[in-house]
Amino acid sequence: MSRHEPRKIAPAPPAILLYDAAGPNTQPWAPNIWRIRFILNYKRLRYRTIWVEFPDVETTIRSLGAPPSAVRNDGRPVYTLPVIIDPTKNPSAPQILSNTNTIAEYLESTYPARPVFPPGSRALQTLYVHYIQEVFVKPLLPIMVPLSHQRLPERIQSHFRTSDAPSPPGQYLPPGPQCEVAWTAVKEQFEFLANVLAKNTGDGDGVVAMGREVSYADFAVCSVLIWIERMAPKDGWLRVRSWNSGRWLQLWERCRPYMDEH
Repeated sequence: MSRHEPRKIAPAPPAILLYDAAGPNTQPWAPNIWRIRFILNYKRLRYRTIWVEFPDVETTIRSLGAPPSAVRNDGRPVYTLPVIIDPTKNPSAPQILSNTNTIAEYLESTYPARPVFPPGSRALQTLYVHYIQEVFVKPLLPIMVPLSHQRLPERIQSHFRTSDAPSPPGQYLPPGPQCEVAWTAVKEQFEFLANVLAKNTGDGDGVVAMGREVSYADFAVCSVLIWIERMAPKDGWLRVRSWNSGRWLQLWERCRPYMDEH
């Protein structure tokens, strides 16, 4: 090669595309999408984020050829984020996946290094995560959905006001007795989970679900903490971070190394 001939630069390997919900300043906030972001970061996989505003979610997902994330009782498909496109194994026929649990299973099976489901834990972690998304988070919804709605751009707020979106915003709870009652119900769920995690004290650190190392179960909880921290920093995070002797701030710190935002 001539010393004057420009050096050829090898093209970068393909990266996984993560379709995420655009929020304030395109900062990731949605808990179900953060669960996938945590896995990608923990496994040190190359990826980049494609931001999608809520009014464009269904059109975008359909255009990608991604399957619906769920089906309503009346048979109508539901299109929600996250979606990933993974061209790394076969660029000409990339994997296109939706539904948080489906994507998590795919990433664990396809990229087994640095597992988020340690051997023998998949069944118990699946039950744990089901509890987080179906029970633990329920008292938070009347508080966090309206607060999140208020922080989104006006175009997105208008979309929720005029559509039959799967999770339309409720009425904002102003400071006062009604709001405190709602937070009391939230605190009860956090206290129950803290008592469960405390059973690991001695043969574990009492902070993470699997004893000493973070796993998918912890990412599911920390995704909720990030939602509170980003969408209700004063209304909620100042409360939650001090509950149970600072246990939730400790969990947030344990997961912090995996909070990259590509």
